[in-house]
Amino acid sequence: MSHPVSPDTLAALADLDTCSVCNAIEQFGVRLRNEGFTDASIQCRFPALPPMVGYAMTLRVRSSSPSWKGGNYLDRTDWWSRLQEHPAPHVLVIEDEDRHPGTGAFIGEIHAAILQALGSVGAITNGAVRDIPGIKRLGFHVFSTSVAVSHAYAHIVEIGGPVKIGGLRIASGDLLHGDQHGIVQVPTQIAEKIPGTAADIQKREGKIITYCQSADFSVDHLKNLIDGAGHSPSTPPDAARGN
Repeated sequence: MSHPVSPDTLAALADLDTCSVCNAIEQFGVRLRNEGFTDASIQCRFPALPPMVGYAMTLRVRSSSPSWKGGNYLDRTDWWSRLQEHPAPHVLVIEDEDRHPGTGAFIGEIHAAILQALGSVGAITNGAVRDIPGIKRLGFHVFSTSVAVSHAYAHIVEIGGPVKIGGLRIASGDLLHGDQHGIVQVPTQIAEKIPGTAADIQKREGKIITYCQSADFSVDHLKNLIDGAGHSPSTPPDAARGN
Protein backbone atom coordinates (compact mmCIF):
# COMPACT_ATOMS: atom_id res chain seq x y z
CA MET A 1 0.00 0.00 0.00
CA SER A 2 1.27 3.47 -0.88
CA HIS A 3 1.99 5.93 1.90
CA PRO A 4 -0.65 8.68 2.09
CA VAL A 5 0.44 12.10 0.93
CA SER A 6 -0.46 15.40 2.59
CA PRO A 7 -3.89 17.00 2.12
CA ASP A 8 -2.16 19.98 0.49
CA THR A 9 -0.56 17.70 -2.10
CA LEU A 10 -3.90 16.01 -2.82
CA ALA A 11 -5.54 19.40 -3.31
CA ALA A 12 -2.73 20.54 -5.62
CA LEU A 13 -3.00 17.35 -7.68
CA ALA A 14 -6.75 17.89 -7.98
CA ASP A 15 -6.05 21.22 -9.68
CA LEU A 16 -4.18 19.43 -12.49
CA ASP A 17 -5.46 17.47 -15.46
CA THR A 18 -4.14 13.95 -16.02
CA CYS A 19 -2.04 15.01 -19.02
CA SER A 20 -0.16 17.52 -16.85
CA VAL A 21 0.30 14.87 -14.16
CA CYS A 22 1.74 12.42 -16.71
CA ASN A 23 4.05 15.09 -18.15
CA ALA A 24 5.40 15.82 -14.68
CA ILE A 25 5.88 12.15 -13.75
CA GLU A 26 7.95 11.61 -16.91
CA GLN A 27 10.52 14.14 -15.69
CA PHE A 28 11.51 11.89 -12.77
CA GLY A 29 12.23 8.71 -14.76
CA VAL A 30 10.53 6.48 -12.18
CA ARG A 31 8.83 4.29 -14.81
CA LEU A 32 8.54 3.77 -18.55
CA ARG A 33 6.47 6.33 -20.45
CA ASN A 34 4.05 3.67 -21.71
CA GLU A 35 3.18 2.53 -18.20
CA GLY A 36 1.14 3.83 -15.28
CA PHE A 37 -2.14 4.75 -16.98
CA THR A 38 -5.28 3.11 -18.35
CA ASP A 39 -5.85 2.50 -22.03
CA ALA A 40 -8.66 3.94 -24.15
CA SER A 41 -11.12 1.23 -23.10
CA ILE A 42 -11.75 3.08 -19.82
CA GLN A 43 -14.13 5.96 -20.45
CA CYS A 44 -14.87 8.89 -18.13
CA ARG A 45 -18.66 9.12 -17.89
CA PHE A 46 -18.70 12.68 -16.56
CA PRO A 47 -15.90 14.62 -18.28
CA ALA A 48 -17.25 17.96 -17.01
CA LEU A 49 -16.48 17.04 -13.38
CA PRO A 50 -13.25 18.30 -11.80
CA PRO A 51 -10.35 15.80 -11.69
CA MET A 52 -10.66 12.89 -9.28
CA VAL A 53 -7.86 12.10 -6.81
CA GLY A 54 -7.99 9.29 -4.27
CA TYR A 55 -6.62 6.01 -2.94
CA ALA A 56 -7.69 2.73 -4.51
CA MET A 57 -9.80 0.12 -2.78
CA THR A 58 -10.10 -2.96 -4.99
CA LEU A 59 -12.84 -5.50 -5.62
CA ARG A 60 -13.35 -8.38 -8.03
CA VAL A 61 -16.93 -9.01 -9.13
CA ARG A 62 -19.03 -11.18 -11.43
CA SER A 63 -22.55 -10.64 -12.71
CA SER A 64 -23.30 -13.16 -15.46
CA SER A 65 -24.32 -15.91 -13.01
CA PRO A 66 -25.56 -16.05 -9.40
CA SER A 67 -23.18 -16.23 -6.46
CA TRP A 68 -22.88 -19.76 -5.10
CA LYS A 69 -23.66 -18.23 -1.70
CA GLY A 70 -26.96 -16.83 -2.98
CA GLY A 71 -28.33 -13.38 -2.23
CA ASN A 72 -28.27 -10.20 -4.30
CA TYR A 73 -25.67 -7.57 -5.05
CA LEU A 74 -26.35 -5.55 -1.87
CA ASP A 75 -26.21 -8.50 0.55
CA ARG A 76 -22.46 -8.39 1.07
CA THR A 77 -21.52 -5.29 3.02
CA ASP A 78 -18.29 -6.35 4.75
CA TRP A 79 -16.27 -4.40 2.19
CA TRP A 80 -17.76 -1.14 3.53
CA SER A 81 -15.74 -1.59 6.73
CA ARG A 82 -12.63 -2.47 4.71
CA LEU A 83 -13.13 0.68 2.68
CA GLN A 84 -13.20 2.84 5.80
CA GLU A 85 -9.88 1.35 6.93
CA HIS A 86 -8.19 2.84 3.86
CA PRO A 87 -6.96 6.43 3.71
CA ALA A 88 -9.52 8.86 2.32
CA PRO A 89 -10.55 9.98 -0.21
CA HIS A 90 -11.24 6.56 -1.72
CA VAL A 91 -11.63 5.39 -5.28
CA LEU A 92 -13.35 2.01 -5.66
CA VAL A 93 -11.62 -0.03 -8.37
CA ILE A 94 -13.67 -2.99 -9.62
CA GLU A 95 -12.39 -5.74 -11.91
CA ASP A 96 -15.27 -7.53 -13.65
CA GLU A 97 -14.08 -11.15 -13.99
CA ASP A 98 -16.85 -12.32 -16.31
CA ARG A 99 -15.83 -13.74 -19.68
CA HIS A 100 -17.71 -10.81 -21.18
CA PRO A 101 -17.33 -7.94 -18.67
CA GLY A 102 -20.30 -5.61 -18.41
CA THR A 103 -23.17 -8.11 -18.39
CA GLY A 104 -24.39 -6.37 -15.26
CA ALA A 105 -23.41 -3.19 -13.41
CA PHE A 106 -22.18 -3.29 -9.83
CA ILE A 107 -22.18 0.51 -9.57
CA GLY A 108 -25.44 2.41 -9.94
CA GLU A 109 -27.04 5.35 -8.16
CA ILE A 110 -27.50 3.45 -4.85
CA HIS A 111 -23.92 2.25 -4.58
CA ALA A 112 -22.61 5.63 -5.72
CA ALA A 113 -24.57 7.32 -2.92
CA ILE A 114 -23.30 4.77 -0.37
CA LEU A 115 -19.72 5.16 -1.53
CA GLN A 116 -19.95 8.94 -1.42
CA ALA A 117 -21.26 8.78 2.15
CA LEU A 118 -18.29 6.55 3.07
CA GLY A 119 -15.77 9.07 1.75
CA SER A 120 -15.29 7.91 -1.83
CA VAL A 121 -14.94 10.28 -4.76
CA GLY A 122 -15.29 7.86 -7.65
CA ALA A 123 -15.29 4.33 -9.04
CA ILE A 124 -13.42 2.65 -11.89
CA THR A 125 -14.32 -0.63 -13.61
CA ASN A 126 -13.49 -2.63 -16.70
CA GLY A 127 -17.19 -3.55 -16.70
CA ALA A 128 -20.38 -1.51 -16.78
CA VAL A 129 -22.09 1.18 -14.72
CA ARG A 130 -25.75 2.24 -14.80
CA ASP A 131 -28.14 4.92 -13.50
CA ILE A 132 -26.04 7.53 -15.27
CA PRO A 133 -28.36 10.53 -14.66
CA GLY A 134 -28.67 9.73 -10.95
CA ILE A 135 -24.92 9.33 -10.45
CA LYS A 136 -24.31 12.54 -12.36
CA ARG A 137 -26.61 14.42 -9.96
CA LEU A 138 -24.44 13.18 -7.08
CA GLY A 139 -21.30 14.59 -8.69
CA PHE A 140 -19.63 11.18 -8.30
CA HIS A 141 -16.96 10.22 -10.84
CA VAL A 142 -17.36 6.89 -12.67
CA PHE A 143 -15.05 5.37 -15.28
CA SER A 144 -16.05 2.23 -17.19
CA THR A 145 -15.83 0.39 -20.48
CA SER A 146 -19.62 0.35 -20.94
CA VAL A 147 -23.04 1.08 -19.48
CA ALA A 148 -25.74 -1.49 -18.69
CA VAL A 149 -29.46 -1.53 -17.91
CA SER A 150 -29.30 -4.12 -15.10
CA HIS A 151 -27.13 -5.22 -12.20
CA ALA A 152 -27.92 -8.80 -13.30
CA TYR A 153 -26.28 -11.15 -10.73
CA ALA A 154 -23.59 -8.66 -9.66
CA HIS A 155 -21.73 -9.97 -6.63
CA ILE A 156 -18.31 -9.64 -5.00
CA VAL A 157 -15.84 -12.52 -5.29
CA GLU A 158 -12.74 -10.89 -3.74
CA ILE A 159 -11.93 -7.81 -1.65
CA GLY A 160 -8.61 -6.00 -1.60
CA GLY A 161 -6.52 -8.06 -4.01
CA PRO A 162 -4.61 -6.69 -7.02
CA VAL A 163 -6.70 -5.97 -10.12
CA LYS A 164 -6.10 -5.03 -13.74
CA ILE A 165 -8.23 -2.30 -15.33
CA GLY A 166 -7.69 -1.03 -18.84
CA GLY A 167 -4.20 -2.53 -18.94
CA LEU A 168 -3.22 -0.92 -15.62
CA ARG A 169 -2.38 -3.06 -12.59
CA ILE A 170 -3.79 -1.47 -9.43
CA ALA A 171 -3.34 -2.44 -5.78
CA SER A 172 -5.39 -1.23 -2.85
CA GLY A 173 -3.85 1.97 -1.54
CA ASP A 174 -2.46 3.16 -4.89
CA LEU A 175 -2.91 6.88 -5.46
CA LEU A 176 -5.00 7.50 -8.58
CA HIS A 177 -5.77 10.63 -10.59
CA GLY A 178 -8.53 10.69 -13.20
CA ASP A 179 -10.39 13.00 -15.56
CA GLN A 180 -11.79 13.04 -19.10
CA HIS A 181 -8.49 11.68 -20.46
CA GLY A 182 -8.40 8.56 -18.25
CA ILE A 183 -6.70 7.29 -15.10
CA VAL A 184 -3.06 7.69 -14.08
CA GLN A 185 -1.32 6.00 -11.16
CA VAL A 186 0.63 8.59 -9.14
CA PRO A 187 3.90 7.44 -7.52
CA THR A 188 3.60 8.71 -3.95
CA GLN A 189 7.36 9.11 -3.55
CA ILE A 190 7.28 12.03 -6.00
CA ALA A 191 3.67 13.19 -5.50
CA GLU A 192 4.53 16.39 -3.64
CA LYS A 193 6.92 17.42 -6.44
CA ILE A 194 4.42 16.89 -9.26
CA PRO A 195 2.41 20.16 -8.94
CA GLY A 196 5.51 22.36 -9.06
CA THR A 197 7.02 20.38 -11.92
CA ALA A 198 3.73 20.53 -13.83
CA ALA A 199 3.60 24.30 -13.34
CA ASP A 200 7.10 24.68 -14.79
CA ILE A 201 6.17 22.57 -17.82
CA GLN A 202 2.94 24.51 -18.37
CA LYS A 203 4.88 27.79 -18.25
CA ARG A 204 7.34 26.58 -20.89
CA GLU A 205 4.56 25.19 -23.07
CA GLY A 206 2.59 28.43 -22.70
CA LYS A 207 5.48 30.34 -24.26
CA ILE A 208 5.49 27.96 -27.23
CA ILE A 209 1.73 28.26 -27.74
CA THR A 210 1.89 32.05 -27.52
CA TYR A 211 4.71 32.14 -30.05
CA CYS A 212 2.81 29.85 -32.46
CA GLN A 213 -0.01 32.41 -32.44
CA SER A 214 2.25 35.44 -32.93
CA ALA A 215 2.82 37.41 -36.15
CA ASP A 216 6.58 36.82 -35.81
CA PHE A 217 6.28 33.03 -36.11
CA SER A 218 9.05 31.15 -37.90
CA VAL A 219 10.02 27.49 -37.90
CA ASP A 220 13.67 28.22 -37.07
CA HIS A 221 12.75 30.31 -34.03
CA LEU A 222 10.23 27.66 -32.98
CA LYS A 223 12.94 24.99 -33.03
CA ASN A 224 15.16 27.16 -30.84
CA LEU A 225 12.29 27.84 -28.46
CA ILE A 226 11.45 24.15 -28.12
CA ASP A 227 15.11 23.25 -27.54
CA GLY A 228 15.34 25.94 -24.87
CA ALA A 229 12.13 24.69 -23.26
CA GLY A 230 13.72 21.33 -22.55
CA HIS A 231 11.37 19.23 -24.67
CA SER A 232 13.99 16.68 -25.62
CA PRO A 233 13.31 13.19 -24.17
CA SER A 234 14.49 12.77 -20.60
CA THR A 235 16.77 9.90 -19.59
CA PRO A 236 14.66 6.74 -19.29
CA PRO A 237 14.74 4.56 -16.18
CA ASP A 238 16.97 1.47 -16.14
CA ALA A 239 14.06 -0.70 -17.30
CA ALA A 240 13.99 1.22 -20.58
CA ARG A 241 17.55 0.14 -21.24
CA GLY A 242 16.67 -3.51 -20.76
CA ASN A 243 18.36 -3.79 -17.37
